[in-house]
Amino acid sequence: MATTQHIITEYERVVIFRLGRLLPGGAKGPGLLFILPCVDEIKMMDLRTVCRNIRPQQILTKDCVNIMVDAVVYSRIFNPNLSVCYFSKPHLSMSILAATTLRKVLGKRDMSEILCDKKKIAREIARKFDRQTANWGIKLEMIEIKEIKLPKEMERSMAAEAEAARQARAKVITAKGEQNASRALKEAADIMSQSPAAIQLRYLQTLKSVAAKNNSTIIFPLPMQLSQGYAQS
Repeated sequence: MATTQHIITEYERVVIFRLGRLLPGGAKGPGLLFILPCVDEIKMMDLRTVCRNIRPQQILTKDCVNIMVDAVVYSRIFNPNLSVCYFSKPHLSMSILAATTLRKVLGKRDMSEILCDKKKIAREIARKFDRQTANWGIKLEMIEIKEIKLPKEMERSMAAEAEAARQARAKVITAKGEQNASRALKEAADIMSQSPAAIQLRYLQTLKSVAAKNNSTIIFPLPMQLSQGYAQS
């Protein structure tokens, strides 16, 4: 009986059914493969990791908030024999199962927990997959939550709260700056009060800076000692 030859690449494996029965010995490849026409039926399986987007899921959280979740799932076939016997479209089946598991897991959590612990939730979903699909020949490499969309009213409320918190932080920072500045001015005043000449020099520096900003202004400096004499009288 004549045979047919196929060349199997490094990332592919071939599952052979002979007269409808799975050929023992596991999947074949890579390399040159010979099959019997009209007797053998082959299924080509790709072992590379496949990325699929999960259709946006509308989920009701534990604290009764409706959210829309976008996610992506990465899966790969590690046992072609099991995978071809369990699924006609293994990666599509995995993405559908991922969407179902995602809804179950997120439905048991509060909205704040979902927003803060996306990576932790993704790892929990991956662990559940490992237990469910251990004998399916396909493995979930990773699931990643891309985006969580909140209701419009809640987005506006959170934006208002964030703006109020930002303004409060800005006021605290400004108050601390004024406190530090007043402390520095007090220390400078204490030092300059010990030397009348230092006060006069600082006075002249101030006049110089004012005159530089507006050249049309004529200022006649008044000695500090003269003003002190009038104050004492």
